[in-house]
This record gives sequence, C-alpha cells and structure tokens, in this order.
Amino acid sequence: MTIKEFARLCGCNPQTLRYYDRVGLLKPVKVDSWSGYRYYDEQQALQFVKIRNLQTAGFSIEEIKELLDADNDVVYEAFSAKIKDLEDRLQKTMQIRESYQGEMTQMKEKLEKIRNTLTTLMENYDPTEEFGLDRTTYDQMIGNIAGFFENMISSNDDSDFEMSEYPDGDDSQEEQEYMDFLSNPEYETVYQNHGWKYVKEFYKEFSDLEDGNEYALLFKVTPEKTGNAAFANTILGMLLLSNPGTKKKLGCNVTDSPDDQNHFWLMKRKQ
Repeated sequence: MTIKEFARLCGCNPQTLRYYDRVGLLKPVKVDSWSGYRYYDEQQALQFVKIRNLQTAGFSIEEIKELLDADNDVVYEAFSAKIKDLEDRLQKTMQIRESYQGEMTQMKEKLEKIRNTLTTLMENYDPTEEFGLDRTTYDQMIGNIAGFFENMISSNDDSDFEMSEYPDGDDSQEEQEYMDFLSNPEYETVYQNHGWKYVKEFYKEFSDLEDGNEYALLFKVTPEKTGNAAFANTILGMLLLSNPGTKKKLGCNVTDSPDDQNHFWLMKRKQ
C-alpha cells in the first residue's frame, strides 16, 4: 500500500512515516526507483504501533531500534525499567522542590555576607597611591559593587564579573582555586606589564575592554599588595566604571611575586 494508505491505517501523518524511514526505524518494503513513492506492507503496522508507544514512553531512537525485534517480555521489562527511572527522577525532583527555597535563602544570605564584608574592606582602603582614585570616585565605585550584589541577590545574575579576594569566616575555610591563566590554552595574553610600582602607572593602557568578551586579570605582586583584600576588587570596580554599558565577564587572580617585582597580565578567552 502507498504511504498515504499506510498512514491512514496507522492513524498518523505521512511525514511521521518519512521521519521513521529517515532515522532507520521503519523502512518501506519498496521504493519506486522512478517516482520515489514509498510502499508499505500491512504487517508493518504492528511495528508502527511498537515504535509509536516506545517513542511516547520516552525511549530514544537508539533504544527503540534495539527493541524493535525483541519479544513482548523484553519490551515489558524495558517499560518497567523506564517506569522505575521516571519514578526515581520524580522523587529526586520532589526532593529538590522541597529544598529549593531553603538553599536559595542560604545563598542569598552568603551573598549578603560577602557584600557587607567586601564593602567594609573597601571603605577602609585608601586607593589613592595604588590606583590614583579620589575618594568621590572610589565611593561611587563601592556603591556600584554593592548594587551589583543587590542585583545578583534579586535576580541570580553574576554575568558582569567574578568577585575575588574576600575572606571567609573562621568557621568556613574554603579551598581557594588557583587559576593559572598563563598555561590555560583557552586564554591568550592581550597586554602585560612588569616591574611597575603602582597600577595607576599603566591602567589606561589596558582598561578599554571589548564588548562581549571574557577577560582574566593576573597579578603577581609583592606582599603588601597580596595582603590587601581590597586590591583585586578595586581594579575590577575600576574596569566597570571605565566600561559602562558593555557586556563582559571579568575574573581576577592575585598571587605572590616570585622575584619581588610586580607583574600583570590581561588575558582574553579565545573566541
């Protein structure tokens, strides 16, 4: 019978049969070499029923292919396994639903703690010598960072930059991940400066960032800089002020210098 007649028998659209043919689930018994018309045998309707039910039950194409020639006992066992998997997933989803709000509240509390700790550290930091910032500009920057946290807490959006170098409480010592951008093949160096004394000496040389890119700042500096938790976040805040309205992601890593000299690299993720 033609594809239209077979589709009418199976109660489906001919497009469904063409799809089953294309993915290798149900091939026509004959394809006319001249017209390209597909022809099916009535007995193939039983295969169609098996395919349709397995597909509706959520089996993948590859899983259905493995079950096409299996007897009913094997198919029933497959259905039982699928039901067990769905029950497990449903149970897990219900557990997540129960814990979701509590975890969201805990995370917001952690973000608020980070915001309060960070803003306090920055308010007690004098950026004049290192960064050449006046107090008015610095206070504006602190307000922007506090606003960033407010937006992140309310909308769960951290797409602008990754905060760095803030201390945890004494009862929560997290292992700090070391980001070795220099040996990461996904990043390329777009600017570097060595032997400088203060960031203000070269800040304008790298502060204009391209919209939509992901950047990483790597500082290897002397102890008085690594020992100041406000250092990294001040430079991140400055970059936000220097690049208003642009979409970017920034990360900053500050480590000890190996030679008592200050080193800086600006890395960009390769496109």
